[in-house]
This record gives sequence, C-alpha cells and structure tokens, in this order.
Amino acid sequence: MYKKENFSVVALGGSIIISRKIQTGYLRRLRNFTQKRIESGEKFIFVVGGGSVARNYQRAAFSIVNISNEDKDWLGIHSTRLNAHLLRTIFNGMAYPIVLDDPEKPITQRDLKKYSLFIASGWRPGWSTDYIAFRLAHRFGAKRVVVATKISNVYDADIQTHKNARPLKRISWKRYSKLLPSKIWYPGMGSPVDPVATEFAAKKKISCVVLRGTNLKNLNRFLDGKKFEGTVIN
Repeated sequence: MYKKENFSVVALGGSIIISRKIQTGYLRRLRNFTQKRIESGEKFIFVVGGGSVARNYQRAAFSIVNISNEDKDWLGIHSTRLNAHLLRTIFNGMAYPIVLDDPEKPITQRDLKKYSLFIASGWRPGWSTDYIAFRLAHRFGAKRVVVATKISNVYDADIQTHKNARPLKRISWKRYSKLLPSKIWYPGMGSPVDPVATEFAAKKKISCVVLRGTNLKNLNRFLDGKKFEGTVIN
C-alpha cells in the first residue's frame, strides 16, 4: 500500500476540452495554471470526459444501426481515453505517463512521490467519468471533487427548459438527487453529477463543487479558499 497524499480531484467536462473543435487556447491556459499550482506544492488528479468526440461517435453509430446503451457507453469511454491521452501529452513532464483507465490501477509509492499530476479516463459502462472522479477521491483521501463543466452553478430546475431557473449556492446530495432527470444513468444524461456518482458521494461523505471550468481565475479563488462562483454539494 502507498501512503495517501493530499490531492485536488478535478472532473474536467469533455465539453470544455472539445466542443466543435479542440479548445487549444483553454488547454494552454489550463497547463500554465496547473504548472504554477504544482510548483507551489499542490497535487492534482484530472478525470477527463468525452465531449463532442463521444457524442459524434454515438450519433454516427446510431444513425446506421440501433445500438444499446452499453455500446454507447463504450464509445464514450474510448473517447474519454483519447481525450485523456491528449492531456497526458500536453502535460508531458508534469503528469504520470500512464492514463488511469481504471480507478484502482496500481501506482507505486515512488511514482506517487515523483509526479504531481495524474490523468484518468472512463472505465466501464454504467456511469460517467463523474463516478470515476469520486472513486479516485475516495481512494486518495480527498474530501471533495471539483466538477469543472460548462455551467457556473447547479440550478433548481433544468435551465434549458426553465428560463426562470435559479442558481444554487449550496445543496445537499439528497436534494440534488431529486433534481436529476433519472435515477438510472444513461449515456448523454445532462446533469453536472450523474446518479451513480451522486449515490457514491453521499455514501462516502465526499463533497462536490460545481463551477465553470473555463473560468480559471474563479477556480484559483476556490482552491485558495476565497469567495468563488459555484455550487457546493454535500
């Protein structure tokens, strides 16, 4: 067994990494941001989503044949692995050279001390990379997960169908679970944290902060313990 370290676990939504095209400007800023914080002694685990890569493959397959949710999940999982390898390449020299495609993948004590950044992808069908982030947080003793997505807050209703939906500053896991469109995960579910991750986080008493991932100044404020824009779930 290796000694647990103090990591910040960040679930990077695929939509902020690649939407219509790969967001190289954001990735460059993210690299500089991460490097500065690592140089100050911090450690990170980035868990990467599939974004439009996953959606494009899923739509293409579905336009030809009727595919199962499991097959959609596998297309999404392999998309997250491609995105994770992109980040691993960008963070070459800082990041552990192997993508964590399994949240329980062994890491030696030597590598744990040597590297300050670990990058993870999807694992198996049945959940999103949100669940992987919380699994890794539990494994490494982190008490919270940052969900860096394209929205700035959790809202009290679906913002796509409710124009008057209000942003929430804090919400319990119990109340958050009632806002989910389904209690069962399905590929493409539009929620900041999927139901499998929600149940796991509530059980393990891991909190979550949902914020806009492209606003690195805001993320910086949060990591520094200052006032920030986002939603705390616990």
